Amino acid sequence: MAQLDDEEGAAVAPGHPPANGYLLVPGGEPLGKLSAEPQNGLKAGCLTLNGVSRDSLAAAAQSLGGPQTPLAPEEETQTRLLPTGPGEETPGAEGSRVPQTALSARRFVVLLIFSLYSLVNAFQWIQYSIISNVFEGFYGVSSLHIDWLSMVYMLAYVPLIFPATWLLDTRGLRLTALLGSGLNCLGAWIKCASVQQHLFWVTMLGQCLCSVAQVFILGLPSRIASVWFGPKEVSTACATGVLGNQLGTAVGFLLPPVLVPNTQNDTDLLACNISTMFYGTSSIATFLCLLTVIAFKEKPQYPPSQAQAVLQKSPCAEYSYKKSIRNLFKNISFVLLLITYGIITGAFYSVSTLLNQMILTYYKGEEINAGRIGLTLVVAGMVGSILCGLWLDHTKTYKQTTLIVYILSFLGMVVFTFTLDLGYIIVVFVTGGILGFFMTGYLPLGFEFAVEITYPESEGTSSGLLNASAQIFGILFTLAQGKLTSDYGPKAGNIFLCIWMFLGIILTALIKSDLKRHNINIGITNGDIKAVPVEDSPTDQESKTMMMSKQSESAI
Repeated sequence: MAQLDDEEGAAVAPGHPPANGYLLVPGGEPLGKLSAEPQNGLKAGCLTLNGVSRDSLAAAAQSLGGPQTPLAPEEETQTRLLPTGPGEETPGAEGSRVPQTALSARRFVVLLIFSLYSLVNAFQWIQYSIISNVFEGFYGVSSLHIDWLSMVYMLAYVPLIFPATWLLDTRGLRLTALLGSGLNCLGAWIKCASVQQHLFWVTMLGQCLCSVAQVFILGLPSRIASVWFGPKEVSTACATGVLGNQLGTAVGFLLPPVLVPNTQNDTDLLACNISTMFYGTSSIATFLCLLTVIAFKEKPQYPPSQAQAVLQKSPCAEYSYKKSIRNLFKNISFVLLLITYGIITGAFYSVSTLLNQMILTYYKGEEINAGRIGLTLVVAGMVGSILCGLWLDHTKTYKQTTLIVYILSFLGMVVFTFTLDLGYIIVVFVTGGILGFFMTGYLPLGFEFAVEITYPESEGTSSGLLNASAQIFGILFTLAQGKLTSDYGPKAGNIFLCIWMFLGIILTALIKSDLKRHNINIGITNGDIKAVPVEDSPTDQESKTMMMSKQSESAI
């Protein structure tokens, strides 16, 4: 059994070989039937990962069919390995050493730290919009200026997502996390210097830095889940990472109306309250930045899943970021998901940004209840996210779940639209909760579905593109809905969103469900795939290949 170091405190998951140099080949033949003749080593089944030929993994995996040799019960969850070098013993069925993957206890610490600084970043996104009338009066600006304090998050994401995902793919998870946490902290402190009525530009500067930090945050949940968590918990881990951002939005709906009540008749008191909110935020952001520096690690000592083990053994020198982007846009299912995810998430961003204006149109003086309705919307969505993550881990029914949640989100939006003006604010609480449960619960579904249909492309790249789509739609929807709300009332703006969400349902139904990552893990679990060492080329030590071939029986 592979021994883990004490620092990682890892729990060993039986039957998962992570050892260096071991990758996947079809498991249809017993170990003794693999030929050792060098001329039979690299055949048509040989492929490389990352970049140029990474996208051929799915085709190679399909070639694993054919008659399979039944495994003994004790071998059902194990993969058998060939030695990596001379002098190493070939593992067999009787007491041989079988390298294994492992689950590190540190994974929970990494996920918690990320979720917390993601929370603070989301809080800073919505802290202005939920009390937009207060900040309009304090800074003496229009409602559009305050809306841009929210939309700058969306605007900054679009041009910066490509360098951010390149950085994540080439420089790693830890550096990306440090940038996200550090910029979030810096932006929070700059806002502390903006608590004067003529310094709106300073608060906008701080918000711009926080929006840049968001670029290094939103794409990380699926990457953290894949790199640190096993196949039976990866969807739940991704949902938990998204949950932190949602919780930050919920706190952003709840606390600003309480911390900064509408006291525009007393400007000094209002400035003191705003200052209290800003300094409290910056203090927490600083603490979390220090935690990120101390405890956030790049990856565990051993890969947590077979799919991750394959990617970690792929040659870095052959990785092409441009090729990966092209592969994603050639994937029709991913392009459809890109549009549908952007529509539903952009609609959520628009509703969140304009919620205060919509509520105050029908319920005058209800700033605090507007914040509570936003809190209800997001908390219900947090519950939906966790339940969806657990459901996916249990059933792996990605397309079916995504389509059902999309339809229910559309219905929730319709109900919210036509009950908003009934005059009973308790009804708005209920309909907002229903809308949030499904609309916000959809977010981790989109991330995980994208990872499945684009494997083995980078999770950070696919998630980043999804978020970029959401930001683009968010800006367009916020501007359009805001204009419709101002000119014709909230109902017109909400009907506009309903039409787009109905289009999203149609496009979601067209997505082909090809669960590539899940198929790799299932093949390992069932013992249908065996691993052999990846040999280094004598002329290029970095050029490693994964050999997939069935060969006739001969001595090794």
